[in-house]
Amino acid sequence: MQEQVELFLAHMASERGMSANTTAAYRTDLDQLCSFLNEQAVTVWADVTHDHMLGFMLFLRERRYATSTVARRTAAVKSFFGYLLEQHLIGHDPTDQLDSPKVDRTPPRAISPHQIDELLELPLRTSSPEGMRDKAMLELLYATGMRVSELVALDVADVLFEQTNVRCAGRAGRERLLPIGDTALHSLEEYLDNARSQLARNGDPNVSALFLNHRGKRLTRQGFWLILKGYAEEVGLDDLTPHSLRHSFAAHLIGSGAELREVQERLGHASLSTTQIYANMPADVSGRGRNNGANGYYPDQEVPGEE
Repeated sequence: MQEQVELFLAHMASERGMSANTTAAYRTDLDQLCSFLNEQAVTVWADVTHDHMLGFMLFLRERRYATSTVARRTAAVKSFFGYLLEQHLIGHDPTDQLDSPKVDRTPPRAISPHQIDELLELPLRTSSPEGMRDKAMLELLYATGMRVSELVALDVADVLFEQTNVRCAGRAGRERLLPIGDTALHSLEEYLDNARSQLARNGDPNVSALFLNHRGKRLTRQGFWLILKGYAEEVGLDDLTPHSLRHSFAAHLIGSGAELREVQERLGHASLSTTQIYANMPADVSGRGRNNGANGYYPDQEVPGEE
């Protein structure tokens, strides 16, 4: 049964452009389904029935998983059995009448422009290579609204100083060219001129990654999260996550007068409905932020979109 799971995940990654993070989540979901079915003495996918799937849903609810988690697992198994049916590996889809739980969409977590200022000033307390790197990372993340996975995937060559842009490879191979303003550009220049080479000495001097850890290797998502967590706790934002800066970027951009379509293009959302939630952010977090105007956005500026 595991072989079909691996084939499905490879298909979703190569043919559907599913990200590495989503692939890992789907693997976890389907591994749990396999374990459940094994306990039911089911050893081939063709023997899975609708009753088995109802039992799996009950199994998840009894363990008090969040509704959003159950919904994701439901989506994963539905996609998987749809794939098996397309490949003629099963004769029927046992998830055909399976309903996905309704998930209440909660507003994303964003912080105020004042809190952003406090957070982004913290790395300036030290002139160490790590401090200059952290300043550049936080400024760039807030100035562009890119995902953390996109940030740590950047290479030095992706920063186009003359065009004041950064080239960002998004989901499903969609590339975005994002404008960055003076504050983020200055921080990047400081980091590249005075800090990155020092970090690179501890590893491969020819490494292409823009942001390096203390070992001279590409910084990971987990590494960035730990760095942000340390700064966030200092300003009393214990529940701040890396995605909070992306949410704050979007909320502040709309607060400065940007159109939803422009924000959608900057964030790399495939659907405008995903961006719509930022239009209803509380007033205390949707004001004009440092990324609006001085740091890369002007109401009459053309914003590069996706191809």
